[in-house]
Amino acid sequence: MSPEHSSPGIEIDFADPSPLWRERLPEVEEICAAAARAALAGCGLATGELAIALSDDASVRLLNRDWRGQDKPTNVLSFPQSPPLPSPGAGAEGPPRLLGDLVLAFETVEREAVEQGKTLPDHLRHLIVHGVLHLVGHDHEEEVEAERMERLEAAVLARLGVADPYRADAHG
Repeated sequence: MSPEHSSPGIEIDFADPSPLWRERLPEVEEICAAAARAALAGCGLATGELAIALSDDASVRLLNRDWRGQDKPTNVLSFPQSPPLPSPGAGAEGPPRLLGDLVLAFETVEREAVEQGKTLPDHLRHLIVHGVLHLVGHDHEEEVEAERMERLEAAVLARLGVADPYRADAHG
């Protein structure tokens, strides 16, 4: 585990199972921490604890197989620890909630960024925001939920200076 990134009310721990992240993106922790904080702020949360594992395709493939029944790597996995919030901003006061863990697969994230004509930092920001929203109870199983989650992601990413990933002209 690398040093914890915290700010008042938000605590983020990092695990570094893959050296690829730091080799190709030395500021990876700062990018992830800023995106996670922005996502929590976008949900009205001022407190929370989460962990981010900067992993690789092989490890994420095993997790995806064991936890989701899909024997393939994916870009980000979210493992919520707390029940979903009843409404946006709920739980903003009081002790930090243990939100859960995010696990990212370097090779998949890098490949997707190239395929989608995005920078690696911007694609990573999007995936962190997406994963954090899952940790606090957002989902995209139903069309209405997906639209709500996409709008929130786009709003958070705009505050981070990242183009709306759901607009057709947002990338190459």
